[in-house]
Amino acid sequence: MNAPQQPSSLWSSIARENAGPRKSVVRVVDAWYVACASTALGKKKPVAAQILGVPVALWRTSSGAPAAVLDRCPHRNVPLSLGRVEKGELECRYHGWRFDGCGKLTAVPGLPIVEEDAVLAQARDGRHRCAEGFRVVERDGFVWVWLSPRDPATTLFPQPLRLTQLDGEGYTHIRQSLRVHGTLHGTLENILDVPHTAFLHGGLFRTSEKKSEIEAIVQRRRDGVEAEFVGEPRPPGFMGSLLSPSGGVVRHWDRFFLPSTAQVEYRLGDENHVLVTTLCTPVSETVTDMHNVLSLRTRFPIGAIATLAGPIAWKILSQDKEILGAQTDVVGRFGGERFTSTSIDLLGPYILHLLKKAEQGALDEAIVREERTRLRV
Repeated sequence: MNAPQQPSSLWSSIARENAGPRKSVVRVVDAWYVACASTALGKKKPVAAQILGVPVALWRTSSGAPAAVLDRCPHRNVPLSLGRVEKGELECRYHGWRFDGCGKLTAVPGLPIVEEDAVLAQARDGRHRCAEGFRVVERDGFVWVWLSPRDPATTLFPQPLRLTQLDGEGYTHIRQSLRVHGTLHGTLENILDVPHTAFLHGGLFRTSEKKSEIEAIVQRRRDGVEAEFVGEPRPPGFMGSLLSPSGGVVRHWDRFFLPSTAQVEYRLGDENHVLVTTLCTPVSETVTDMHNVLSLRTRFPIGAIATLAGPIAWKILSQDKEILGAQTDVVGRFGGERFTSTSIDLLGPYILHLLKKAEQGALDEAIVREERTRLRV
């Protein structure tokens, strides 16, 4: 893991730009966020990303390790992501300035040798003419970036969340990333919101006809929240029929993990297990990247299931993207949001509470408890 130096002026300028009404916009700065999939990062071309409004350029060094710097050349303010990777270093497309994996200046083409040596010596002794670098780790098929100047070990979230399901036997894993026009909180609530599925995704997943009353057991924790849904028959619709043709009772959990992960789990019998983990990255106040990992184990031929379930899952994600965009547009049009919640809005309000506490660098010890709610599905 790199530990590059970062100028304090970076975060002070971002704070000024983001000043104003907060509403449900929450910025947990001291956290690891997915910048891109590991497969997207090669050794020849850098990749551009944005996290919490900060533009980032990523590439692989000569050792194959990922590196990340602020996407701005200190020479003439050209995006470094437009450049190329030369001998494991990031070269600016405009004048060829090169930077190592920590953002240190290593070459200024065109300068006489004596003068270039002096410039590079200056750069080695401090931040002068260097690119602002960030800590990076690669884990579970993703490249994670830490933007905060604080040492991760001294914060609430020292390591990225582990995707332990990737170690399970007999599973097929499908990855899909999607960018939505929605706040981090709005996106997380949408992923874990049961009532909307019967209407927005009606026919694909559940229906608007409420036939069953079930119990939701909500475990509120200091660093997350989990809802277990007890007594739900196999959901009507194509997806339910595909996974469990003979019917039966579904075991279903929805989970949120600070700072930005949503997880949905279904078990149908002993053989069919579906686990969807969504790693959310706040690109800006109202744009969020969803990095989805679908882990599937089934008694049916996995090829046939993937062929049928893949397009349907993408359709569901597309519907969520559309509704989140509409929600965000209306909040902007009216100059603010107006939420009216009921008892079946199980997780959204608590997710917002947890995010706001984490934004302050704290966890809420007093909120830990179990709650039970009846709802119709």
